[in-house]
Amino acid sequence: MNLILLGINHKTAPIELRERVAIPRDRLAETTRQLAAVTGIRESMILSTCNRVEILAAADSPDARIDHFLAEHFAIDPVELAPHIYQFHDVAAVRHLFRVAASLDSMVIGESQILGQVKDAYNAGREIGAISTELEPLLQSAFAAAKKVRSETEIGSTTVSIASVAVDLARKIFGSLNGKTIFLVGAGKMSELAARHLVAHGASTILLTNRTRERADAMAAHFTVSVRPQVVAWESLHQAASQADIVITSTGAPHPIFTREHAHGFLQKRRNRPMFFIDIAVPRDVEPAVNRLEGIFLYDIDDLQSVAAAHLAERTREAADAEAVIAAEVERFQQRQRTVDIAPVIVALQQRAEELRLAEMRRMHARLAALTPEQSSAIEALCRSMINKLLHPTLQALKHAARTGDSDRIAAIRAEWSLPENPASEPTPTPIESPDLVALSRGHS
Repeated sequence: MNLILLGINHKTAPIELRERVAIPRDRLAETTRQLAAVTGIRESMILSTCNRVEILAAADSPDARIDHFLAEHFAIDPVELAPHIYQFHDVAAVRHLFRVAASLDSMVIGESQILGQVKDAYNAGREIGAISTELEPLLQSAFAAAKKVRSETEIGSTTVSIASVAVDLARKIFGSLNGKTIFLVGAGKMSELAARHLVAHGASTILLTNRTRERADAMAAHFTVSVRPQVVAWESLHQAASQADIVITSTGAPHPIFTREHAHGFLQKRRNRPMFFIDIAVPRDVEPAVNRLEGIFLYDIDDLQSVAAAHLAERTREAADAEAVIAAEVERFQQRQRTVDIAPVIVALQQRAEELRLAEMRRMHARLAALTPEQSSAIEALCRSMINKLLHPTLQALKHAARTGDSDRIAAIRAEWSLPENPASEPTPTPIESPDLVALSRGHS
């Protein structure tokens, strides 16, 4: 396949651009359907998280311009987008996908959420029929590689995520979270992880709100009674925020839900006591202008990178071990793929051998016509056995050449047997219409 992976992430693009191309979860399937309809795209998947938007596609040509889809879909000037885009092809695309699924390309190395997000993207693609025979084995191999990294290295030995980094930042700001009121805006997985970290580090009062009240209630019910978050109605969002020392917000809202005017009102109600916002949403939940107010401290997801860098330094050895696992899994996938690719050549070789066998039977037709059915069956079995034994070394050589990428050896075998250069594109050879020995003998006994 012509495999292409294209995207932008926290390393190549600022949050101002990433939030413009972020795809809400409820629009992911429809956007993938639009991508799949692009001429030249056979199969596709879109991964959209707070730190990246990536398109994975099996295309008719390696020159397929998927970047045009990204620019057109989000109405962004291609000239503006181009400097921030990375693109990988074939084995490089496989390697990048495996690293992403294993959290080796994450802002926080070893975080566990990304694998679930890749699976969500996979499920969205499968549901609309955008993932089939080409991307299916690739993605299953990516999931297996990520699982192997988790089981064979220490990369996931401690619970770490963007949420945990946000809580670490809150601890550095206050020194202690004891007695602090935390307001979680959004009841997604990120908020739940943040809440658990906050409880573990002494937070005594946690407020929680979500646009859908049932989801907030369900999340609160996961906690013990002594530390259960107090659920606040979404309509009381801004009133509750003024009570919080720290607001951690992570919603899917397309526009900011906290503006400079809101923040100014919070300070007045708090009598100018400082207030900290940690915005881990993309698009952002808090208007950047809020940070210019004295007494308000705002950190968005890009600001968390300095804290994440400390985690990376601590995990250098674990990351190296994980990279070695990924390298081995990429090679394993490539070997399997090459073996699959050689299958049409093997079929063509077997067909050619059968044609030769039938041609010889035809040539000996007159001399073999007097045989009994039992004699004919014995000769038939003998011929097939000899053909299989003679072909075995060549078939093994083809498979070995495929696994090792020895294209010269494959070409030599093709030439030796006069096989087509691209068997998959050639019409299936029509077997010579010649009766077998048993039929021959029956017709002349």
